[in-house]
Amino acid sequence: MVGLSLSAAGATVPLVVVGDLFPNGWIDYALGGVLIGLGVSVIYLSTGIIAGASTFLESTLSYVSDLPRFNRGKYVRSRDWRVVFTGGIVLGAALYTVTLGPGGWTTQVQPWRLFLGGTLVGVGTRLGKGCTSGHGVCGIGSGSNTSFVNVATFMLLAIGTAQLVAALGVSP
Repeated sequence: MVGLSLSAAGATVPLVVVGDLFPNGWIDYALGGVLIGLGVSVIYLSTGIIAGASTFLESTLSYVSDLPRFNRGKYVRSRDWRVVFTGGIVLGAALYTVTLGPGGWTTQVQPWRLFLGGTLVGVGTRLGKGCTSGHGVCGIGSGSNTSFVNVATFMLLAIGTAQLVAALGVSP
C-alpha cells in the first residue's frame, strides 16, 4: 500500500512508505547493518585488512592447496582468524534462523541452478577482484573508486539479469 502521492505538472507520483518496502519490519535490517559496520570496523582497526568474504574464503584454501596463489604470506599469516570469521558468518545465519527466523529459509530453485549461480558468482568475484562485502561494505566506505565501479557493475548486472529472467518467464 502506498501512503502518499506527489503531484507535479499534472502527474501523480506515489511516495513509498517505509512499511511498504519492509513489510516484516525494518529493525532487523538496521541492526544487521550496524553489526556489519561494527564487525568490519573492528577487523580493519585491529588488523589493517579489509573484511571481504571472498578473500577470507580464498585464504582458507591455503590449508589444502600448494598453489602459490593461495600460499601468499598475507593469506598464510592471517588464515586462522579468517576461518573463524567465515565460520562466524555461517554460524550467525544459522543461529538467527533457529532462534529468531521464521523457521528457516527454503527455496523452490533446483540444485543445479543454485550450483550454476554460485559458480558464476565465484568467477565474477575473482574477475572483479573482490565481492560485494569487500567492495560494497568496505570499499565504498573507504572511498575506493574501483569499489564504486564494481558495485555499480554488480547492481546493473543483477538487475538486468533479474529483468531478463522474469521476461523469459523462468521460474524456480
